[in-house]
Amino acid sequence: MTEINKESEVTFADLWLSKEILEAIEAKWYKKPSPIQAWVIPLLLNWDKDIVWQAQTGTGKTAAFGLPLLSRIDRKSKDIKWIILCPTRELAIQVATEIESFSPKNSLKIQLLYWGQPIRDEMRWLRNNPHLIVWTPGRVKDHLNKKRLDLSKIDYFVLDEADEMLNIGFREEIEEIFKETPKEKKVLLFSATMPKAIMGIVKSYMRDYDLVAIKSANLTNKNITQQYFEVSPYAKFDALTRIIEMQEEFYAIIFCRTKMDVDEVASKLMSKWYKAEWIHGDIEQKMREKILARYKEKKINVLVATDVAARGIDVTWVTHVINYSLPENPETYTHRIGRTGRAGNKWAAITFVTRAERRKIGYYENTIKAKIERGTLPKIAEVIEMKKKHLTEEIKESIENHEENELLELANKMLELHEKPEVVLSALLKKFYGKEFSTEHYSEIRESRGGDDRNSRASDNWEYRLFIAKWRKDWMNAGWILKLIWDTTWVEMWNAWKIDIMDSFSFMNIPEAEGEIILQTFKKLNSNQPLVVKAKNSWGGWQSRWGYRGGSRNGGWYRGWSRNWWGYRWGWDRGWYRWNSSRGRNR
Repeated sequence: MTEINKESEVTFADLWLSKEILEAIEAKWYKKPSPIQAWVIPLLLNWDKDIVWQAQTGTGKTAAFGLPLLSRIDRKSKDIKWIILCPTRELAIQVATEIESFSPKNSLKIQLLYWGQPIRDEMRWLRNNPHLIVWTPGRVKDHLNKKRLDLSKIDYFVLDEADEMLNIGFREEIEEIFKETPKEKKVLLFSATMPKAIMGIVKSYMRDYDLVAIKSANLTNKNITQQYFEVSPYAKFDALTRIIEMQEEFYAIIFCRTKMDVDEVASKLMSKWYKAEWIHGDIEQKMREKILARYKEKKINVLVATDVAARGIDVTWVTHVINYSLPENPETYTHRIGRTGRAGNKWAAITFVTRAERRKIGYYENTIKAKIERGTLPKIAEVIEMKKKHLTEEIKESIENHEENELLELANKMLELHEKPEVVLSALLKKFYGKEFSTEHYSEIRESRGGDDRNSRASDNWEYRLFIAKWRKDWMNAGWILKLIWDTTWVEMWNAWKIDIMDSFSFMNIPEAEGEIILQTFKKLNSNQPLVVKAKNSWGGWQSRWGYRGGSRNGGWYRGWSRNWWGYRWGWDRGWYRWNSSRGRNR
């Protein structure tokens, strides 16, 4: 395996590219090749092996394979010679646009194939004999199955962001497409990470290949400052707005785990007058393209997105990536933060974690070979001072641009209300910004204590002891307690522990993040006597509150199969089991 660990000192003119392509490069204001471009371009111009390249997002890999493509492709051929496979429509569009911008006099016929386009248009375009197809796996598989597409004569096959394609379930499609291509083709595979699934594809479908990688110590961009903030789920949005307000410049992508989270976060931001919009899979393609265009034109400065929808966003001036939800794995984390720190800029990747998730940070650090520092949220007073500063700068800019002229008449009338203009101005600020500049408008965000010990199980308020008004005489056991809470709240019980079933009540320990959700859910169901509440130091008061009379409450609701509650087993993938030493295990 070849590792690259230093900056390139060559120029594009040193890479044996044609005069026309060099002129196109100069027109795009590219100064010198990135390390990946300096290494891959000469390699591909003299291509005799397949290449597996480990390169994160934002390293210039599209130009790395696009420029040699333009130099080698036979424009007189009527057969498809190059195919490029991308995980999403957005990335496919970005790749096709980038390659086309380098094409001398637009002489290369490029065809995009992805879900969302009229099928009849694509059939007509394919009959025009494109030189190059940029595709998403599902659409191409559809054309192959219906014999509309012939890949038997291709020379080159590129898989861009292969790990992401496998993450979103495209392995079967990739393998079926490979089977429709000739064995003697050349393959180039780009991936930010190299999980076993990727190497499985490599060994099955690539012949003699070179493995080239960015040195592991530089797996993530060194220009990105990585931080995490530990907050409860209910405090995430307040923490987000504080971080936004403290920035002199904020042009960000905010990643959420689900479409519902995206909708909620974006709606809250817009309600606070932030210039924000959102994209995810439920938004039709044309609208997504319009939103991305507004984002790239800086008409909005905050884009809230899911991982899949954000693929293909290539904006060099992104200042922040916010992981509103912790990514599912280090590979996704690497892809996310690759959206910022481009073109030599030094910016930030910020991740919100709950206490239960904190221990994962160390695992991510070990995988990406980079430090994720623990951050401290700004205080309320600091946020208010920064808001005042921003408002002052906005007013100053408005005055310099003469934006106030149309309201001068109204301003003069208001100044007549009091002999001191500062009193009038103060009243205006109070009316429109009073809450923004008042500490009472803000809630305290509690951050965990105890330094940076990510593996400790603290005994402070960050761990909840829940009181549950279900007991052994209700035929309760640990399994049924967990099932009761799961069925009611949909909170995963992985972090629950120390479940104590008493004769007249039960207790369970759980991290604060999950505990808060559980308490709020049960309180909504019964605000007077919620079934689950936060335990107090003294137990005695709960019996009288619930009116315990020695019998089972609610007629034995969730009555179990056995009093041996400790014998129950909890299995997420196999359901609920009961164990009896004489009868064996039954579902």
